[in-house]
Amino acid sequence: MELFGLPIQTIYLSTLIFSGILIILYVLFGDNADGFGESGFLNPVLILAFFTFVSASGYILEITTDLNSLVIFMIGAGIALLLDILLNVFVLIPLSAAEESLVYTDESLRGRVGTVLIPIPENGFGEVLIENISGRISKPALSHENTSIAEGSKVLIVDVEHGVIKVIDYEEL
Repeated sequence: MELFGLPIQTIYLSTLIFSGILIILYVLFGDNADGFGESGFLNPVLILAFFTFVSASGYILEITTDLNSLVIFMIGAGIALLLDILLNVFVLIPLSAAEESLVYTDESLRGRVGTVLIPIPENGFGEVLIENISGRISKPALSHENTSIAEGSKVLIVDVEHGVIKVIDYEEL
């Protein structure tokens, strides 16, 4: 079959190459898009992957079978839809959840317990290690009550100002 004066295999192959290049470019430079279409089925990666899957399966079926081109396109679209759903459920959704779980804010540190790494002197700075599920955070620290806190002590984070946490000795509570 021919479409626009070109064999259908050429159209499938051209679409495959073009959409593959667009996916690579989007993965490399997609952060500049400021989250355009990052939710639901309008995700640009899913749309480009759909075209890639349709063209790849259509090209393979055109070469290997003697089916009608319209039937091949429908089969390719079904395969692409299935693969797109699997890509979204098993790759894109877990990746987006993983990105969100690694982020912390200064406000989220309040009320957490940490361990003093570098002793905090009176009216001076030390360092506190805060452990959580996604890893460890080390932050500069001040004593909230301007008292010294020894290395290895457990401390409670009371406040965060300009990236420096204010702590009190946890055993005092």
